[in-house]
Amino acid sequence: MASATRFLHINEPLPFKRGGILSSYSLAYETWGELNTDASNAVLILTGLSPSAHAASGPVDPSPGWWEPMVGPGKPIDSDHFYIICLNSLGSCKGSTGPASNNPATGRAFRLDFPELSIEDIAAAAHELVRHLGINQLCTMVGPSMGGMSALAYLQQNPQGARHFLTISSAPDSEPFSIAFRSLQRELIVTDPAFNGGTYDDVNWPVKGMRMARKLGMLSYRSAAEWRTRFGRREQDYFSTELFGMNYEVESYLEAAARRFVHSFDPCCYLYLSRSMDWFNLVDGYVDLAAALAGIALASANVIAVETDILFPAHQQQAIADALAGNGVRTHFTELASLKGHDAFLVDYEFFIPIVEGYFKQIREEDLPARS
Repeated sequence: MASATRFLHINEPLPFKRGGILSSYSLAYETWGELNTDASNAVLILTGLSPSAHAASGPVDPSPGWWEPMVGPGKPIDSDHFYIICLNSLGSCKGSTGPASNNPATGRAFRLDFPELSIEDIAAAAHELVRHLGINQLCTMVGPSMGGMSALAYLQQNPQGARHFLTISSAPDSEPFSIAFRSLQRELIVTDPAFNGGTYDDVNWPVKGMRMARKLGMLSYRSAAEWRTRFGRREQDYFSTELFGMNYEVESYLEAAARRFVHSFDPCCYLYLSRSMDWFNLVDGYVDLAAALAGIALASANVIAVETDILFPAHQQQAIADALAGNGVRTHFTELASLKGHDAFLVDYEFFIPIVEGYFKQIREEDLPARS
């Protein structure tokens, strides 16, 4: 099957916030819809930690994307009206340059020689993509999860960068609980003997570390209430050869999810992206969040939280909304009662579709006619 993914190769240096530099790099992205004549209908989606640029199906690649119900013709983010771009984050292993990419200086994968990655570096690379596509200002910036952090950094770096902003289950920084969870995930990976200081290969892969890190991550992505209603105490006999067995359905669910993930994502890319979220602090150097967001020239913002999200708690989204509104941005905040925790935006579409669809309809009716 042909891939719809495109690659922008940038032969210009990219200095990193914490030091280090890439002399050149590549960015993987996909698009839906058509850019209008004045390039005023562009929507940029910045992703969470693990997704690729394939947010939705299209004529070239009809396989379902990670946000299939949300992106495309006639869908909430409607490609009949908007030119939609989804970027695979710098630092990932899904096409953009990251620790798994070839280091031209050595001819081998960067691995731990990759510069120390920050959310701000992801944002800077995203702006380079937008600039190379000939777009001076985005119509709308969209950021779920880690992508919301990247979007906030993008707007802080480029105050005129977008007219509208949709952020979902994100945060202006990482709280201690989230840092603790991700720290344990990273420890599980780097202490797997097969990790071997980052010199693993396809034969000697840190399977155990990645498997356990994924299981731990899954616990933070959903809520206890969902586990209770979804699995209860139902027993099963899958994976019975494991030490002490796996007696309950919830255990086999975690095991199956972990096994699917182990070889689908590069361990070093996981480590670097995970740490970038811990390091992120939008308020660093400012007196408060309102000051950090001052000067961002948004016409509107829509901030969506989930009340059962323990990874990016709803009060963090409320703080973003309050800071934007305090700076005069017309801002709408919603806290959804979904049981599905942080992952709700990927699965609980009955909650999300009406809000996202309504927001983009508002943008289409109020913003685009004034620019045609």
